[in-house]
Order: sequence, then structure tokens, then C-alpha cells
Amino acid sequence: MRARIGRLPLVALAVLAGSACSNAPLHKQAAVPAAPPEPPPAVRVALPATTLTEEQRIVHVLNRLGYGPRAGDVERVRQMGLAKWIERQLEPSRIPDERVEAALQAFPTLTRSVPELVLAYPEPDPKLLAKVQSGEMTQQEMRQMAPPERRPFRIPAELQAAKLTRAVMSERQLEEVMTDFWFNHFNVDVRKGAVKWMVADYERTAIRPYALGKFRDLLLATARHPAMLFYLDNWMSTRPDLVVVFGPNKGRKMGLNENYAREIMELHTLGVDGGYTQEDVLEVARAFTGWSIERPREKGTFLFQTAAHDQGAKKVLGHVLPAFGGEQDGIRVIDILSRHPATARFIATKLVRRFVSDEPPPALVERAAQTFRDTDGDIRKVVATIVSSPEFFSAGAYGAKIKKPIELVASAVRAAGGEIAPPGEPGSQQVGGGLALAMQVAKLGEPLYQQQPPTGYPDVAEAWVNTGALLNRLNFALALAQNRIPGVQVDLGRALGTADRHKPQQVLDALLASLLQGQVRPETRTVLAAQLDNPEIIRATPDDRKAAGGRPAANTDVDKLAALVLGSPEFQRR
Repeated sequence: MRARIGRLPLVALAVLAGSACSNAPLHKQAAVPAAPPEPPPAVRVALPATTLTEEQRIVHVLNRLGYGPRAGDVERVRQMGLAKWIERQLEPSRIPDERVEAALQAFPTLTRSVPELVLAYPEPDPKLLAKVQSGEMTQQEMRQMAPPERRPFRIPAELQAAKLTRAVMSERQLEEVMTDFWFNHFNVDVRKGAVKWMVADYERTAIRPYALGKFRDLLLATARHPAMLFYLDNWMSTRPDLVVVFGPNKGRKMGLNENYAREIMELHTLGVDGGYTQEDVLEVARAFTGWSIERPREKGTFLFQTAAHDQGAKKVLGHVLPAFGGEQDGIRVIDILSRHPATARFIATKLVRRFVSDEPPPALVERAAQTFRDTDGDIRKVVATIVSSPEFFSAGAYGAKIKKPIELVASAVRAAGGEIAPPGEPGSQQVGGGLALAMQVAKLGEPLYQQQPPTGYPDVAEAWVNTGALLNRLNFALALAQNRIPGVQVDLGRALGTADRHKPQQVLDALLASLLQGQVRPETRTVLAAQLDNPEIIRATPDDRKAAGGRPAANTDVDKLAALVLGSPEFQRR
């Protein structure tokens, strides 16, 4: 049985929280048409002066705009030019990504519509559940009638696996970061009722296409999507005097539900201090009455119910919405909120916190908010303002953000050159590397698509740093280094290169260069070097020491040493 990281000395755990050269006859060479000139980028990026070295700037960008560098990434970015690399990431459709697209073929639920998923992955028949409860049928017999590959939980499981697959493999790293950011901003919990059938469509059609687009389009897409309508109960919000006249709820008195109205202002646009009142909440709720879902557990598509809409005039943040506006009332609210100055500041603050610091520099927030206002909420240009700022490239921002669990897991796999295997055929016990990694993310405190509060997961260090979390992160690092995560294969031999395993210092130097790009503080290097005499690292027993004249006989345990490097403060931060 392999040792766990918890057996290593506590002190370590505490501190490590070409055609021109062809010989072919000229007359046989086919004329190669010149490649068309590359169109100009959507956004020009000019990098500011900084005290960071070129290597540090590249590592910093790879960590903040993506899920960390892979072997060779730093040199590839250096050859392309850092500004050009950022410009391409801001325009992901120009980056080929065939490898990840092929890998995603293993997850068929990702591209299916909500009605198709409801039909293909139904909930267990209530009659079968009744038979199990009465003892007429066993749980095993019911499972055979509803095999795992046809159960609804497969939808979020494939979405989780796809998220890790994209984070690790995609060349469009900023698009993945922004998709994660906006899903968290417009959070829904897959465990709430019919959301499980809607969540994949929600991310595919309401979040991802607008992740670097116009904020107003993103806000409208999320507001109309059944996943959001169900999660925040707006699909049941009606004018106050509505009584259901037919169906299973015949005679039921319906009414106004304020949940979505409150959250769209507090969490999605203005912020808690955005200057709205309780009266504004009521008026926004009235504007969205009738924005509903057609048969959530059968069809699950957006439906505007005219009979449920409050046709009276409304007044939102000083703007009058005339009577009988119908569905357009909600769209008018989207326009008002998305272009409100408080929204510009609120969104700019969250983006600066994500990319720069837990304590967003006020001057940068103001410049980003100004870009938001000047461009009608063009997210791509707001992000460009932030990631080309002196604050972003400052020494204080370098390595200052603690990685969230998904960032830690994906970056560790990328740094170690990990390969992700697809899941097995339906009915197989082979879960695939993507889902196995998502389960690791959950163990570290961030079960994906399962955050119950509408706030989403926090993006500040104190939410993720404590003694238990550090031990869990070190145990994950050891499991990864020892290839104990199903469906994930790392080859630390490539990281070692020509380093001699019998010379622990060489092994450590090679791991620091490969996993941390050599970006390690003297304090960390000293602590790690102190472990090179540890019998668990050099695999030496007292008898070995005696035979070697008291000096340790080294056969370096590369896995454990790599785990300690991945557990270092430098790797825990981005």
C-alpha cells in the first residue's frame, strides 16, 4: 500500500502549503499558394512597462488567462509574442481546437436539446418507485429497468467531465476561464428539480457564446433560459390575481415571486449597493411576470404566458414602462440594468478581482468600468483593459491569487503533462479522466454545477485556504503524481529529462524547472531541499545508511517530491 502524503514531516506540510531546403527537383515541386494575411485582431493589446522579467510576464498571463502552463508553453508564447497571444485568446474563434473537440465527442449529452434530454434521460417511473416502497420490486430490479446510462444524473456528470477536459486540453484557455466566470456569476444549481435537464443547454447556448461578447446579450440569454427561470422560480411568477383555470393546478391562486427580480439586481447587475429599492424589486418582478417554461419536465423551453403577465405600467429605477408592454417589459428591464453605471462598476470590480487581486485596485476598476460604459458593455474590451494594465503586470499582483480547486486540479494536470482518457462504453465501469478530475475538484470543496446559493463560489483566498484544504490539496497532488486518479496518466519522466534519480538535488531542480518554470522563492527551495535527506524521499532505510557509511543511499521517490513541489505556495497561487 502506497504511503499517503500525510506521513511526510509536518514541517514540510506546513511550509509547502522547410520547403526551401528540399532536394526534390524544382520541376516537381507544386506551387504553394501564399497564406492569406491574418486579419487584424478585434482588440489591439499594448503591454505596459513592468518590473517583471519576460519569463514572469508569460507565466503570469498563462496562469491568469488560462489554467496554467504546460511543458513548452512559455517558449511557444515567447516566440509568438505575449501581446499577440493575448489578442488571439480574446478572439477564441480564430484558435484551432480540434483535439478538445474530438475529446468532447465522448459526451453526447452536451449537444442535445432540453426536450431531447428529458426524453432520453427520464426520472424513474413513479409506479416503479411505489413497487420498491411496497416490496413488490427490489432496488436491483428497478436499476436494471433504468440503467445508469439512461438516468438524468448522466447529464451533469458529462458536463463536469467536459469542463475539466476543456480546462486541461483546450487551446482556447481564456474562453474556458470566462465561461467558468460567467456561469459562476449567473449560477444555477443542477440539483434543483428540472435544472438537471437544462444545465448543459444553459452553458452551451446562454453562457459560452457571450462569454467575451456584449454583457446585455449575456444578461438577456440567461434571463430567458429555462434553467435560470426554474432555479430562481420566475417561471411561476404571475400577476397577483391569477387563478389557474385548468390542469392539475386548477383553482390554485398564483402570485408575484420576487426571487429573480432581487437577484438580477443584487447579483447579476447593480450589486447590493447599486442604488435600487424594494419598490424597484417589486416593479422588476412585475415586468418579468409571464416569463415561464413550457412543461419543465417534458419540454423545458422558454414560454411567454400573456395571461400571467402584469399588464400595468411600471417604473424601474426612474424609467417608466408603459402599460401593456407584454414580454417587452422584461427586455426593457434588461436594457436598463445592463446599461446602468452601477452595473459597469459592479462587473468591472468582479473582473478585476478575478484577474488581478482579491482587493481590486480602485483606479483599474474605474478604467474598466469606463471601458464598459464606452463600449456598451463589450466584455472583450473590458477584459483587454484589465489584462494590459500596469496593475495586472505589477509585482504585487504576480502570484497573488490563490487557485480555486478547479484551477489547481487543471493546472496540475497541465504542468505534469497529464493525458485524460475518455469514459468507457455505456454500462462500463470506466468513468474517464474528466469525471475523475471533477470528483477531485469536488473533494477540494468546489462540486461543479452544484453551488446552491445564487452567489456562486467565492473568488477570494480565505474561502479556499485552511489546514484541511492544504492537506487535501497535497493528497490530490500525490495521487496525481502516483497515477492513482482513474483515467488520468502523467509521465514525470518527461519532467525529469536527464536528471539522475540517484542525485536528489538534480531531481528537485528538474521538477522546479518543469512544474514551476523555475519560479520559486529561496525560502521554498530551502524547505524542499531539506527534504532530500528524508528517508521517504530518498527511499533509504537505516540499514542503507549504515551500508553507505552513514550517508543516505538515494533512489529518489520522484512522485512524492513532485507532490511536494505541486503543494508549494508557488503552485497553489496563480
